[in-house]
Amino acid sequence: MLLKLYTRFNVLSLDVALGSLCAALFFGKLLHVQILVFGLLSLSVSVWIIYTVDHLLDAKRIKAPASTERHRFHQQHFQVLCWMVVLSIILNIVVVMFIRPAVLRGGLILIACCALYLIVHRVIKFPKEFLIAILYTAGVLLPSLSVTQMELSQLPLVIVVQFLLTAFLNLVIFSWYDRDRDQRDGSASIVLRLGDKKSRKIIFIIPIVNLLLMMWTTDVIASLTVMVMSATLLAVFLCQSFLREDDRFRLLGDAVFFLPLLYLLIS
Repeated sequence: MLLKLYTRFNVLSLDVALGSLCAALFFGKLLHVQILVFGLLSLSVSVWIIYTVDHLLDAKRIKAPASTERHRFHQQHFQVLCWMVVLSIILNIVVVMFIRPAVLRGGLILIACCALYLIVHRVIKFPKEFLIAILYTAGVLLPSLSVTQMELSQLPLVIVVQFLLTAFLNLVIFSWYDRDRDQRDGSASIVLRLGDKKSRKIIFIIPIVNLLLMMWTTDVIASLTVMVMSATLLAVFLCQSFLREDDRFRLLGDAVFFLPLLYLLIS
């Protein structure tokens, strides 16, 4: 029962929205910023809107019943989800009236970048995984980076790079699992573009790079937290025979972004 409930939670991208909160709080602590409730709410709603709109556009493009459960769900409930997006946008417009001006300015720029991505990707098919990883990392950084008092030289850039690579790893692994279904649906992905051999190399190289980057950071606990995220994702890739069933890989892969809470608890 709980697994079925969480599966629906995942299909709706609600766990992604909550994971963005965990990541934002993680970076808030790193950058010594107290993130306001309205900033967190706006971030989570914005992430949900962007992911849902992306899935709805993909679902509309696929003429036959989609091969993935996520896209089939968005096909079947297209109108309801569209109305939910509209209501969420209205909610977000109200919420942003209470967030810090610096965060609002950065948010508007980021939303414009996301809108440009959604438009361009509908016209030109290209592997979107790295671009999504950049936009996601920028989004969870925004509430703290836009108001931090830290100098540029003090910013934990190594940990930001580790997190970006981990977000990218998450998407590459998802594309690996979905490569056959993406091919049937005519979707572009990095795994279909690069092939299995090169994609497998990327999946193994990223955790190694993140491990090496730990040598250049002063906050070992934060760096180790991101390293654990990468290692967990690598385990998701290695346990394909078990995690492929019922798309368990997606449940565990998205839940990885709850792990930054550990840093908040132990540091």
